[in-house]
Amino acid sequence: MSKQNKTNYNKNMFRQYLLLVLPGFIIFTIGLIIPMFMAIRYSFTSWNGMTQDKPFVGLQNYISLMRDSEFIDAWWFTLRFTFFNTIIQNVLALLFAVALDRGIKAQKLYRTAFFIPCLISSVIVGFVWLRMFSNVLPAINDLFGTHINFLLFGDGSTVLSGLLIANNWQWMGYWMLIYLAGLQSIPAELYEAAKVDGAGAIRCFSNITLPMLAPAITICVVGITTGSLKVYDLLVSSTKGGPGRASTSIIFKTYSTAISGRKYGYGSAMSVTLVLVLLIVALVQVKGLKNKEVQA
Repeated sequence: MSKQNKTNYNKNMFRQYLLLVLPGFIIFTIGLIIPMFMAIRYSFTSWNGMTQDKPFVGLQNYISLMRDSEFIDAWWFTLRFTFFNTIIQNVLALLFAVALDRGIKAQKLYRTAFFIPCLISSVIVGFVWLRMFSNVLPAINDLFGTHINFLLFGDGSTVLSGLLIANNWQWMGYWMLIYLAGLQSIPAELYEAAKVDGAGAIRCFSNITLPMLAPAITICVVGITTGSLKVYDLLVSSTKGGPGRASTSIIFKTYSTAISGRKYGYGSAMSVTLVLVLLIVALVQVKGLKNKEVQA
C-alpha cells in the first residue's frame, strides 16, 4: 500500500469512527455536560426557576450550605448509607458468588432468582418493602404471637436498616454476577498448584481468589459507592425522606429545595457539591484499587 493510499485509508477509518462516536457524544453533551455547566452557573445566583432575572450572589449559596443543618443532615445520612451499603453489598455479593461457583445444584435457578430484583424499578422496590414492613411482616407477629419490630421505616433509629435491606435485596444479585464472572475466569491450575503445595481453602481464597478478583472488586466497590451516594428513587416511594429528616439523602434534599422550594440557585449549589464528592470518591477508589489489581 502506497503512502497516499494509506493516508486516505486512515482518513476514512477516522471518519467512520467519528460517525460511530458522534451520536453518543452529542447525547452525552446535551444530557450531561451542558446541564452540569448550567448548574455551576446557576449555583452563583439566587434564581427561583421562574423569572428571567437571575441575581448574581457569588459564593453566598456555598457559604449558606455550610451553615444549613438540613443540608449537613442529608449528607450525614447519605454517607452512612453509602458506607454500610458498600460493605454489606460487596460482602454478600462475594459470598453468594463463591457459593454458586462451587457448582451447587440448581445454580442457574439461584442466579436467576438473585438477579431478577435488579430488573425492577427502585420506585416499585421501595413500595414493595414499605408494604412488607408495614403489613406483611407484622402479620407474622399476629400468627406466632411474637413482638418483633418490623416497622423499620416508621422510626428514625431503624429507617437506615430498612433501606439497606431493601437496597441489598434489589442490587446484590447484580454485583454477585460480576463477582461470579471474575471467579470463573480464574485458571483452575492455580488452585491445583496451591493444593499440591499444601494450601488450604482459606489460604487459597486469600492468596489466589482475592488478588485475581481485584478488577471485579474495583468495579463493584466503585459502582456500589457511587450508586449509594445517588440514592433517591428508593426513598421516593418508601420513606419520602422521613420520618422527619431521618432518611433524607443529598439528592432528595436537592430536589425538594430546587423544585418544591423554588430555590434553583441554592439547589444547584447542592448538586455541584454532590458532583465534586462523586468525582473525588471515584478517583480515589479507582486509583487505590487499581494499584492492587493482578493481571491473570
